Amino acid sequence: MGRHPIASVKKAGKKEITRVPKHEMLCTLTYSVKELVPFINWLYFFYAWQIPRQLTRCIVNQESQGGETDGKLLAQLSEGRRIYEDAMRFIGEFDKRYTVSCRIGLFEAQSEEDDIFIYNNGKTICLPCLRQQHVVSAGTPNLCLSDYIAPIDSGMKDRIGAFAATVTAEMEQTGADDPYLHLIAQTVCDRLAEAATEKAHLKVRKEIWGYAPDEQLTTEELFQEKFRGIRPAVGYPSLPDQSVNFILDELIDMASLGIAITENGAMSPHASVSGFMFAHPQAKYFSVGKIGEDQLEDYSQRRGLPLDRMKQYLSANI
Repeated sequence: MGRHPIASVKKAGKKEITRVPKHEMLCTLTYSVKELVPFINWLYFFYAWQIPRQLTRCIVNQESQGGETDGKLLAQLSEGRRIYEDAMRFIGEFDKRYTVSCRIGLFEAQSEEDDIFIYNNGKTICLPCLRQQHVVSAGTPNLCLSDYIAPIDSGMKDRIGAFAATVTAEMEQTGADDPYLHLIAQTVCDRLAEAATEKAHLKVRKEIWGYAPDEQLTTEELFQEKFRGIRPAVGYPSLPDQSVNFILDELIDMASLGIAITENGAMSPHASVSGFMFAHPQAKYFSVGKIGEDQLEDYSQRRGLPLDRMKQYLSANI
């Protein structure tokens, strides 16, 4: 069976290779809680609390809502400010006792069709990827993450980044006896893990990998992802298979951060994020979307897992 039996599948071209040193690199970046505050995207914090996004700036910057007279919106603004104050109190307490860490790995890599081959300490680790099968629009290619890595037949080595970030496990248990406070702690922890990833990715681009040493972006531009490259996270639309966490663990030893992976590929602490970094200047986020039985079977074979198991991991895409 071929990789792409669907006639509508059109692959994106691979036009540029990021030159990289010929060795693997692993490092762990540890941050105090307060130094991550500028990298917290509060929009997603308030989304979890069902606070309208247009109120985020007013709450965080302590601005007035001007002539707003909508009673419901004013009530949500008041509630949002109370939640934000409690969140900042948690951050102050967390800063006294805990840190947040991000593990980064850089590896040589090449692609072949929808697979990425990652070279690590003399071993070749295959990262199978999924390609869009639905028609996006006329003339638009069906994207796959492997499109952003130099192909084997180019004769050149590219590079891929792997990452995982997490909070100290005890942080998530704060306020466990109070549902409201416990939810504050959990949502703050989620944002801190994401903030550590944001800060670490900035260092990767400018220093560790160094493919964008002159990048000068505001925090708002970082949140808008105006930097070069992407960092798709496991379980998100470009990388929906949660079992990929087992591949990441083999690459960067997530246990060294205190992350445990459950049988279904979920991470503990829950406030953890993991994924890959791509430097290709044309790389962009996309959604794999629905896939057919043909690609599911093909992916199952490439992933080396039983079809029934694969259906569990990709239930949302079938």
